[in-house]
Amino acid sequence: MATTTKRSRLTIDIPADLKRRLRLIAAHRDISIRQYVLDTIEEQLAKDWVGVADQEGWLALTAGSDPVLAEIWDNDKDAAYDNV
Repeated sequence: MATTTKRSRLTIDIPADLKRRLRLIAAHRDISIRQYVLDTIEEQLAKDWVGVADQEGWLALTAGSDPVLAEIWDNDKDAAYDNV
């Protein structure tokens, strides 16, 4: 059985010129305007989230959040802790 993601509707008013450009770019990428907007929002949120989360201290110290830690933790000796 497929799982569904709960959705929420968002409605915005945009200038006609912006909608025209949006439609052209989405068509150029061969995707719907909806998909283009979702992709763009996700991309921008990912960038903004890291900045805000780092500023607010929301990011835990992980290999994903700190490349230096990734280098230190990515070794055979510390691999035993991966399953803890």
